[in-house]
Amino acid sequence: MVEISAPPRQHILATSGFINGSSLDNEMDIDEAATDRQMVTPGEIITKDSAFMRGHGTFTEEQALVASVAGVVERVNKLISVKPLKSRYNGEIGDVVVGRISELGPKRWKVDIKGRQHAVLLLSSINLPGGVLRRKSESDELQMRTFFAEGDLLSAEVQAFFGDGAASLQTRGIKYGKLRNGSLVIVPSAQIKRSKSHFITLPCGVDVVLGVNGYVWVSKHIPVDPEWANQPDGLYTNENEVDLRLVV
Repeated sequence: MVEISAPPRQHILATSGFINGSSLDNEMDIDEAATDRQMVTPGEIITKDSAFMRGHGTFTEEQALVASVAGVVERVNKLISVKPLKSRYNGEIGDVVVGRISELGPKRWKVDIKGRQHAVLLLSSINLPGGVLRRKSESDELQMRTFFAEGDLLSAEVQAFFGDGAASLQTRGIKYGKLRNGSLVIVPSAQIKRSKSHFITLPCGVDVVLGVNGYVWVSKHIPVDPEWANQPDGLYTNENEVDLRLVV
């Protein structure tokens, strides 16, 4: 049997150009990378300047800051990090997300938002049919499946986080709630940029909900009557193109 030993790590770095090679000479300018959002691959040197601090997605090697994942270089003052091209969604308070109901529990729904764990939508964080403003009762808990059932898609906002890191959602407001009349498109969450508005109406008559978690809802545009949310059967119906939503 012939044993083949791996070459020393120092030799690998030297032959690949990471030590005394051209990679250090051709390293990217970090100011240019920060403005142009330059792409890097694992093992690519970002900078040799010791003034910069190591962030997520980077490590130090021979006094150089090296990318540990494939992604986009981001700089905040002296902190350099690499945002992976593909990763699980990390929520922030105020994010608009699109999710799918995965499970019903006591006074809550579990929602798949493409994160490390399911989010939670509490019964107290939704609007009741007819726009009734009151405390949720036991009878409301018995009707939870009439509001959202397993498999239903909804748009919501991240309002808080629990101690275990799970996101707490809310659907209060006419722009949030059950989704109908469209299709779900899944893209990497890194491709969705946080902005002031994630609800877009295109000139061709198409509504788009850009979930920060990478779930995008594309649907037919239906003009919304402000009184639609106060209709008893309008808020949680499963029918498409509900007449109650049409402005007459």
